[in-house]
Amino acid sequence: MFATDFQIVLPEVILAAYAMLALLFAVYTGKDAVAGLLTWVTAGLFVLLALWIGAGGDGARTAFGGMVNDDPFSRFAKVTILLSGAAVLAMGKDYMERRDLLRFEYPVLVALATIGMMIMVSSGDLMTLYMGLELQSLSLYVIAAIRRDSVKSTEAGLKYFVLGALSSGLLLYGASLTYGFAGTTLYSGILSTLGGEVPLGLLFGLIFIIAGLAFKVSAVPFHMWTPDVYEGAPTPVTAFFAAAPKVAAMGLLARVTQDAFGKIPGDWGQVLALLAVLSMFVGAIAAIGQRDIKRLMAYSSISHMGFALLGLASGTAEGVQAMLVYMAIYVTMSVGTFAFILSMQKDGVPVTDIESLNMYSKKEPLRALALLVLMFSLAGVPPMVGFFGKFYVLKAAVDAGMVWLAVLGVIASVIGAYYYLRIVFYMYFGKEGDRLDGDISPVQWVMLVGSAAVMVLGVVNLFGIDSLAAVAAETLVR
Repeated sequence: MFATDFQIVLPEVILAAYAMLALLFAVYTGKDAVAGLLTWVTAGLFVLLALWIGAGGDGARTAFGGMVNDDPFSRFAKVTILLSGAAVLAMGKDYMERRDLLRFEYPVLVALATIGMMIMVSSGDLMTLYMGLELQSLSLYVIAAIRRDSVKSTEAGLKYFVLGALSSGLLLYGASLTYGFAGTTLYSGILSTLGGEVPLGLLFGLIFIIAGLAFKVSAVPFHMWTPDVYEGAPTPVTAFFAAAPKVAAMGLLARVTQDAFGKIPGDWGQVLALLAVLSMFVGAIAAIGQRDIKRLMAYSSISHMGFALLGLASGTAEGVQAMLVYMAIYVTMSVGTFAFILSMQKDGVPVTDIESLNMYSKKEPLRALALLVLMFSLAGVPPMVGFFGKFYVLKAAVDAGMVWLAVLGVIASVIGAYYYLRIVFYMYFGKEGDRLDGDISPVQWVMLVGSAAVMVLGVVNLFGIDSLAAVAAETLVR
């Protein structure tokens, strides 16, 4: 029995063993001198584990008495997390090295955070949920402040830590209330107690759990940390924050609501709908006044998480499928956009002011075109793949009888299009001025152009992501 359980969590065990061995190897050799090697090895291991998990079969299994799940849903989320983590590590290495920020702890902390995310999306118990969440959070607190000589980076790490502690407290309080009224921490056990009238205390527990998880996905009104952390952290770290942790938190939110509280979608669906509306509009409106592209992307991520929550709020298998498709598309767009932001520099100094992109298309037409495609896709302009992501979640809301929510989503999308199109305007019709350097690492170039190509070519069949997401959603929503 133990051997079977151990086999199910083997990818996480391998990654944990690697992280500890990498730490020892760095300490007893050249420390920061081997940071580049560790970064490449970690990215490579992420890709290998993603391929292994992706080919892991179709069935659903549980380990350790139901505390860990291995099913198509967890595998879909894990593969997305691992591939996005590998992409960010690979494209950020050159940036970190040039600015003397590449410490040997960086890839190790990313690996530890990734283990936490993998545990989160496969959790089957409130205790497993909290273990994964804290492992992810503790690692992210450190890498947010990894630029030790920067006041902004230190401030970012401290803000994330303080607000993260608050969210963990909310989640723990919700978990304790849930345990008190359900008598168990297992999702399946909580689900079995939801027959007839639901105790008010259990609903309060659910609300506190959702509030704690909403912090991790930057949903309004738990979004306060996002713009400051995105701006203050080194850009590769910001890129990581924008991708893998969002998938993990959204996957965990889907897991908890469906596996533990799936019998009362009408109760938590209203809460998620409110969070979705607030996130979509606050993200769309607040980004209009931003001049720093990293802060702009922070508010953009808040708005996009609102759209993903819109799919979850429907409470159906179609809604979960739409959320998974949306998150896969969003991660691809974010990786490509941050690959471009990483290349933004003037005289070797990083630049994040969007006005520095004035007439960028004259100097770098191909890169400008790739960014144009990504901006159109983020805005949801057809026929880019980003349009289909929004179409999926809006359709799920309409089919679930939430037409009002879909209408508000369309309005928020139109508002949000303004600041994406403004970047395109600067690149093609802005005022002449000092232009950005043309330097870009080969990996950043591949990520930028590759993700833009995916946004165009993916319109054929979304590379089969929708069918994989459908299978994953069916195993979760029973």
